[in-house]
Amino acid sequence: MHFQGTAGLYAAAALLRLLLFALFPGLPELLTARVEISTPVTSFKRLQEGLFLYNHNVSPYDGGVYHQAPLLLPLFSLLPDPSAYPIFTYLLYIIVDLLSANALYKIAESGEASASRLFTSARKERRWSGYIVAALFLFNPFTIATCMARPTTVFTTCAILHAVAKAVSGNPFTAMLALSFATYLSMYPILLLPPLVLLAYDRQFASKRASSLIQFAGINAIAVAFCLSVLFLGSYVLTGSWEFVASTYGIQLTLNDLTPNVGLWWYFFVEMFDSFRAFFLAVFWLHLSCYVGGLSIRIRSQPLAVLTILVGIFAIFKPYPSIADTTLFLAMVPLFRHVFPLMRYTFFAASTILYSTFLGPAFYYLWIYAGSGNANFFYAITLVWSLGQSLLVSDLTFAILRDEWEVERPEMVGKEIRQI
Repeated sequence: MHFQGTAGLYAAAALLRLLLFALFPGLPELLTARVEISTPVTSFKRLQEGLFLYNHNVSPYDGGVYHQAPLLLPLFSLLPDPSAYPIFTYLLYIIVDLLSANALYKIAESGEASASRLFTSARKERRWSGYIVAALFLFNPFTIATCMARPTTVFTTCAILHAVAKAVSGNPFTAMLALSFATYLSMYPILLLPPLVLLAYDRQFASKRASSLIQFAGINAIAVAFCLSVLFLGSYVLTGSWEFVASTYGIQLTLNDLTPNVGLWWYFFVEMFDSFRAFFLAVFWLHLSCYVGGLSIRIRSQPLAVLTILVGIFAIFKPYPSIADTTLFLAMVPLFRHVFPLMRYTFFAASTILYSTFLGPAFYYLWIYAGSGNANFFYAITLVWSLGQSLLVSDLTFAILRDEWEVERPEMVGKEIRQI
């Protein structure tokens, strides 16, 4: 797509967000308070609390409210007070959304989803252009709601998409740098390192290719470790202590804040006896991370597919998920337009997600405000939300594997199969 068309798309998306901010000035504060969008580790309100302490030369982690990366504080301290001049904060989040869309555009235009180094789909012509993929992301209601609620998840999303875009374009070091920023902000993106390394390795030009995959992976792992070390050192210099490690990353490992969210962890650990807490924390984290190795090996020929599936899994099973994590997964699914005909439960998955989207706020209201329900009401609808995402992730995985199988066995194209 030529530059004018892409610029027009970005301008329309930015204008829509600005109009919503201008016409509904109370909407950002309303969405910021929603547990479906803001979590203890991404909330804009908590960021403001940490920023207030930081500006008054007090440790932002005093009081146990702020659980986000320290280097976000200097960034937001450069902006005018959002309560008096919110437009500058709005513009920052709009720009981040546009940067994410631009990264998606580059990924889609590369054609990596349908034709990688080791695999070429027979349906590779049935793909959407980068313009359509970017438009689906920018005008997704979940994306717009996330932008207006201003959680710090948008920075993680932007960093992950740029890591993938740089890997696709053959710039492994820049990809590792972007992944390091995402890991620094949210911790869990480090699990994307194996498939990202595979993607970067496959997309390297012949003249730049490392002598072996192991050597290439080792160099990039060292690059990530170095970047993270620099970020941690900068955070230490900024705060004057290592307190941020326990407050930012320790809370995700230990789940000390059990504020309700759309995930599966909070209610489970509310009911958990303290004597079993450490064991089940280990089990939940093991479950979250165990998919990485298996998927990277089984779908080695399509590392971008592995990244997409893992992003969907993390949106379901991470400690503090929100609809912003689902937005990232839904943004990457259109890259695999060529396997949509092979998906079997698209309508059911979409209906389940829409059903829980509309009933989730109602059930939360019945529990917290009306007092006519209890925590089971809200947790039940979050289970339905997770079910819808699980169906979409598993269906996409099936379609990708079926597409690969039909290339290996052309005589089975169009024939019905039975899973055992």
